[in-house]
Amino acid sequence: MNNKFVGTGVAIVTPFKDNLEIDYEALEKHIEHLISNNINYLVVLGTTGESVTQTNEEKDDLVNFIKRKVNHRIPIVLGMGGNNTSSIVNKIHNTDFNQIDAILSVAPYYNKPSQEGLYQHFKAIAQVSPVPVILYNVPGRTGSNIQAKTTLRLAQDFENIVAIKEASGNFSQVMEIIKNKPSDFIVVSGEDALTLPLMSIGVSGVISVVGNVFPKEFSTMVQLALRNNFAEAFENHYKLIELIDYLFIEGNPAGVKAALAHMGIIKNNLRLPLVPVSNETSQKIAELINKIKQ
Repeated sequence: MNNKFVGTGVAIVTPFKDNLEIDYEALEKHIEHLISNNINYLVVLGTTGESVTQTNEEKDDLVNFIKRKVNHRIPIVLGMGGNNTSSIVNKIHNTDFNQIDAILSVAPYYNKPSQEGLYQHFKAIAQVSPVPVILYNVPGRTGSNIQAKTTLRLAQDFENIVAIKEASGNFSQVMEIIKNKPSDFIVVSGEDALTLPLMSIGVSGVISVVGNVFPKEFSTMVQLALRNNFAEAFENHYKLIELIDYLFIEGNPAGVKAALAHMGIIKNNLRLPLVPVSNETSQKIAELINKIKQ
């Protein structure tokens, strides 16, 4: 099993200054906040990191900065997906994978390929990637679902397709994957609120958003579940569940950035078309954070 990706990965936010340039001082502070609170790996340039509103130059600078600051302390997973297969293949050929432990590749969005199209897309990526590939299934964002049979086919056909981040919310689909997958293929949750129930049926961890805010509490919950100590794990789950709901009520990463701003880690700035959450939601997030800290 690819133990690097068991446990809690955090999809890290990208802090912005008031002029919307990347705030590297805040990013360094946040990286240390995460690593010192026992997360297992970082996911860079994901949806939560607002990668779609960054230039290629910004992305390269961001990744290089994170590599330097992490300095081999924990694994780094690089978000690298899209709906133009040849463009991703070219990007892989031109990427420096030094200190990158895997890529997280989201299912193609908008053009809604068939299951065979999804298979061929990820086949092309797997054949050129010099590092392991983690599939990312999030139908709510992409408009297409990677069915269990397609995930299993990819897992069986390509040794470097090592995991899937499942954010379909479909327990039957997840169970079919877990039941029939190769022994070293892992399934991780892509939804914070469902992580603990999914771990009870065999999921090996999470790529988390709330982990940005409460990395210690969330990673502790995951570790307890990995040790089959669900009684204690559920205490952390229910301690965090209302905050998790509010982090997503007006979209991600608007909620998590509001939370991190309340904690003094970053400024509450997003790039359009994303905007900060409403004052009402922001106040509720602040209340819940204070309640959890008590």
